[in-house]
Amino acid sequence: MLHHVVTRPNYDRTSSVDEHPIRMEPALPSEIEIKLDLSSEALESLLGSDLLGEPHEALQQSSTYFETDDRRLSEKGFSLRVRSTGASHVQTVKASGPAKSLFVRSEWETSIEGNEPVLDHTSPLISEFGPELEVEAAFTVFIERRVWNIELNGSRLEVVVDRGDVVSGNRRSPVQEIEVELKDGDPKDLFIFIRKIDAIAPFRFGIQSKSERGLALLDRQQFMFKAERIDLERNIKASSAFREIAASCFRQFRLNEEILLQRRNSETLHQARVALRRLRSAFSLFRPLLIGDEPKRIQEELRWLAGVLGEARNLDVLLMKAMDSDLRAKLKDARNNAYDDAVEALGS
Repeated sequence: MLHHVVTRPNYDRTSSVDEHPIRMEPALPSEIEIKLDLSSEALESLLGSDLLGEPHEALQQSSTYFETDDRRLSEKGFSLRVRSTGASHVQTVKASGPAKSLFVRSEWETSIEGNEPVLDHTSPLISEFGPELEVEAAFTVFIERRVWNIELNGSRLEVVVDRGDVVSGNRRSPVQEIEVELKDGDPKDLFIFIRKIDAIAPFRFGIQSKSERGLALLDRQQFMFKAERIDLERNIKASSAFREIAASCFRQFRLNEEILLQRRNSETLHQARVALRRLRSAFSLFRPLLIGDEPKRIQEELRWLAGVLGEARNLDVLLMKAMDSDLRAKLKDARNNAYDDAVEALGS
């Protein structure tokens, strides 16, 4: 079903400074949240530990995500969903594109009647896309959700464990993740609690939202991810610029790492190395801002990891050029060993 919007917002969308248009963004509250990807074994270890205890809530949820026929929402970094829990329905708009921080996202939500989106002049989507916006259901996420409310050093955290599936037609993708959100207090406490999780159950930082997982079901499967465009404000602070650039590099690396751990694909490995090289360059470019010993340690770790992946990349290149069958057989054996080393390094 198409959902047609006819209401125009009552404020200007652009102003001009030196004849350059500047978008006037709607004021959206931000959430500070860390998403974690865990194996089934690691998640069971965490749930069986004393860190969380019994959940405060256990819910069955279904969330339908909506898109335009030309994917304009996701291309601009927005998602639109209606989540149903029992008889209640909540509509949420998120600005969660690559330009946003890994841990801070803008969010706008409201309770609605029914499970169809309601888009009017109060919606940020109208200010972004105009009153002619039309959307339709693209996919649905079915989740079993458990919720814990945690207090740490005076800060309030919400821990959510989601298990379920993303479904689009006859396509299905499993979801198993943890989200830790700072409800009130010092963001430092969020990372302190994450370290408590890490001491019990190994994880990787999650970089794909549920909307991205659903959109991946609609498209042909990707086997490598190149760097995404980064849009920086003209007057952005250098520290903020570093955060956005580093987050983009980390996101590119994690997207390719996920594939590399499942499929030993040469282009995937190459793009993972590109992401590490970009991140190392960012550390060098912004060195005057990065005080203390930790940035140097991280750079050394990145250099080591890039070197391990580089051994496998060099053998990929040699294998493409080799013509002799005996040489190719030896190179394939060496390549397999190099990929074993790369996977071991990524898991360390």
